[in-house]
Amino acid sequence: MDAWQFISLGVAAALSRLYWLERKKRIEATLDRDKVFTYVLARHEQDERTGLMAPDSLDKALKGIIQEMDKVGGTCTVLAVALDNFEMVKDGFGEEVGVDILKIAAQRIVSSTGSDAVVGMGEGEEFVLVIRGDAKIGSAVAARIKEEISKPYKLDTDTTRLTCSVGIAVYPEHGVSSTIIANAAYAMRSLKSSGGAGYCIYNPKTVVQARDEAVLVNELRTAVTTNQFELYFQPKIDARTLQVTAAEALIRWHHPTRGLVSPVIFIPLAEKYGLMESIGKWVIEEACHAAEVWLESGLRMRVAVNISGYQMRQIDLVEHIEETLKRHGLQAERFTCEITETVAMEDTQATKLTFEKMREAGFHVSIDDFGTGYSSLASLRRLPAAELKMDRAFVTDLEESEEARSIAKSIIEMARALNLKVIAEGVETVGQSDILVAMGCDEMQGYLFSMPIPAKDLCAMAMNRHSGDSSGFRDSLFATDFSTLGSN
Repeated sequence: MDAWQFISLGVAAALSRLYWLERKKRIEATLDRDKVFTYVLARHEQDERTGLMAPDSLDKALKGIIQEMDKVGGTCTVLAVALDNFEMVKDGFGEEVGVDILKIAAQRIVSSTGSDAVVGMGEGEEFVLVIRGDAKIGSAVAARIKEEISKPYKLDTDTTRLTCSVGIAVYPEHGVSSTIIANAAYAMRSLKSSGGAGYCIYNPKTVVQARDEAVLVNELRTAVTTNQFELYFQPKIDARTLQVTAAEALIRWHHPTRGLVSPVIFIPLAEKYGLMESIGKWVIEEACHAAEVWLESGLRMRVAVNISGYQMRQIDLVEHIEETLKRHGLQAERFTCEITETVAMEDTQATKLTFEKMREAGFHVSIDDFGTGYSSLASLRRLPAAELKMDRAFVTDLEESEEARSIAKSIIEMARALNLKVIAEGVETVGQSDILVAMGCDEMQGYLFSMPIPAKDLCAMAMNRHSGDSSGFRDSLFATDFSTLGSN
C-alpha cells in the first residue's frame, strides 16, 4: 500500500467517523424530542394533581362511549363530583394539603366505580365519571362515592372530614355529548348550594327556573333606579280599642311587564344576590319620607320597617337610619326596626353590635315572625326589644287548633314576663281577633282591619277620622306636642 492509498483510507475513516457521530447526535436529538413530546402529551392527557384524565382526554373518551351507545342503542351516565367546603379546607390547611386531599379523593372515587368506568377531572377541582348504564346504576355509584368521600382524611398533624355533592345526568335523556357534562355539573352545583352532602339527578325544569331567576335578578338590579318600587302601609290596631296605633311599611314591585311581583319572590333573590343594601336603603328613605309627609299633615304615627339579616350585619346601618331620620325631622323612638326571630338569634359580633347601637339610638325594636325560631328567655332578655310579633302561622289556626292556641298563649305569657308587647299578624277573622283579645294580646295586624295601602291613602283615612269620620285612629297620633304622645 503506497502513501496515497494510506492517506485515502485515513480520510475515508475520518469521514465515516464524522458521519456516524453526526448520525448519533441526530438520533439522540430525535429521542430527546420524542421524550419531550411524550411528556407534554402525557401532561395534556393526565391531570398533574391526581393522575386522572385531563378534561380534553375525558371529553374524547366520553364521545367514544356515546358513539358506542348510539350503535347499540344503550345509555351512559355522567357523574359530576365536588368536595363540599373544599376552599375552606385549603384556606385552613394550605394548598399542598389541598392537593393531597384531591389525590386521596381521586383514589376513593376510582375504587367506587367499575373497571370500565372513565374517571377524570372536570373544570377546576371537580371530578367527572362516565359510566355505562342508566340512572339507577349511576345513583348506586354516587352512593358509594358519597360514603367513601365521607371517611376521615389523615393529615400530617390533624384529621379532617369532608362531604361531597354529586350531580347525575343520563345520555341521551339529559343532553348530547357537548352538554351532558355541563348538565351533570349543574345538578351538582344546585345540590351544593342547598347544603350538599348527597347526590341528585339533573332536572331540566330547574334550568328553566334558573334562567327565569337570572332574568328577574337582572331586572331587580334596575328596579330602584327606574322607580318601580312603592311602599304600602298596613295599620297596627290596638287589641282593646281597635284603634290604629302605627303602620308597617311593606315594599311592592310594580314590574313593567310582569305586573305586581310579590316580595315573597323578590326579597329572597335580593338577599341571595347581594341587592339588599340598595333596596334596604330605599325602603328606609321612603318610609321616613312618608312619615314626614304625615307629620306635616298633623299625623304623628310610628312607622315600622323590616330589617334584613344582611342589613343587620352592615356596620353603618344605625348611623344611616339616624341620618335619614334627622333629615326628615323624625324622632328615633318613632321608628320601629322589625327583625325576624331567626336573624335576632344570630350570635355574630356584627349583629350584636348593631343591636347595641339600636339600643343607644333609642329605636323601637320588634322581633318579627316570633315562634318559628329557637329563642330562649335568656337570649330575649339581652335584646333591646319592645315587642314580639307572633308569626301568622299560629294565628291562622287559632280557631281550629288547640295546639296553636296553646302556643299563642305561651308566647303572650312569655312576653308578659319580659315586659314586652305582643302583636299578632295575619288576623283575618273576627274569631281570631276575639281569641287574641281574650288571651291579652296587645295589638293586631291583618286583612280583618286593613289591607296594605299607599301612604297617601292611609293619611287620608286618618285625616277623615280627625275631621269627624268614624274611622279609628288613636287620639295621641294627632297631638300637637310630642310630650303628649304615649308609648304607642
